[in-house]
Amino acid sequence: MLLGHQTWLFENKPVITSTGTVGGPFEAKGSIPNDFDILHEDIWLKQDSFEKAQQLMMEEACQFAIKNSTIQKEQVEFFISGDLINQITPTSFAAKTMGLPYFGLFSACATSMESLALSAFIINGQGANHILSGSASHNAAVEKQFRYPTEYGGQKPPTSQWTVTGAGCALVSKEGTGPVVTSATIGKIVDMEMTDPFNMGGAMAGAAVDTIITHLRERNVDPSFYDLIITGDLGHIGREVALDLLRKNDIPMEEDQFVDCGLTIYREGQPVLAGASGSACSAIVVYGHFLKLMKQGDIKRILVVATGALHSTLSVQQKDPIPCIAHAVSIEAGSDIT
Repeated sequence: MLLGHQTWLFENKPVITSTGTVGGPFEAKGSIPNDFDILHEDIWLKQDSFEKAQQLMMEEACQFAIKNSTIQKEQVEFFISGDLINQITPTSFAAKTMGLPYFGLFSACATSMESLALSAFIINGQGANHILSGSASHNAAVEKQFRYPTEYGGQKPPTSQWTVTGAGCALVSKEGTGPVVTSATIGKIVDMEMTDPFNMGGAMAGAAVDTIITHLRERNVDPSFYDLIITGDLGHIGREVALDLLRKNDIPMEEDQFVDCGLTIYREGQPVLAGASGSACSAIVVYGHFLKLMKQGDIKRILVVATGALHSTLSVQQKDPIPCIAHAVSIEAGSDIT
């Protein structure tokens, strides 16, 4: 069912039957190390490039999602995913390894919820029984492409964020036990006319707020309908900007209700400046941490608003403003609450 112009209501309630989450050594030192299926001790993962290491993490996340389920890989109809690297090659190469029909997506750090929204839409419409949905990123690979190789030792301003090394994947199914996907709001491009690639949180805040307001209006609910409203990777600065914009739009939001994956994955004291980012950030924190809390009965209903900055190395060189997007997915506790 389409609500308004941007929101799907999933009446058949597709189920997130299992997940797989993978992280690197820096993530192992963070605040949620127990919420990963595997943590690697070396960012190279015994590969000869960081991009190949990212590919391997995506493959592992898919494999863990299947292993943690009750089905076989042959029962999965589609793999829907993407990443930040040029032409999403790590994800496409992972799709080759998985040998599954594949939709490759790019919404930067909003890809995790874009893939989950599309997976739920297909399953809700009986277009599949099982879909793998996820995203991955690698700190060194992303730094090399968008900023400077880490070996360069370039200084960063306090507004910059640390790209997560890891991958998160969900198995979305027509039937089963687990949290259910109840709706999704597909975001529009929002351009705050910012050109600084070292301030992604500030650039993405407007897109997050636009999607949140649209979702609440089209579903005819207020923020209290959700236990948590979880943004992808706004970090400290983007979160404060978003809260300010919500207040200016008369959206009542409790500060402890408005949480950010980029402020959840790492502990206080890790040198991440304004927080975490990367297309794996929201995938890992939602699939590994918040769904675990949901299964434990600590939370019952969440709205995940993944945010993405849709710039490129070329657009930054040409001093173009940074267009941003946010996709929101609502998830509710299923029958597996312990």
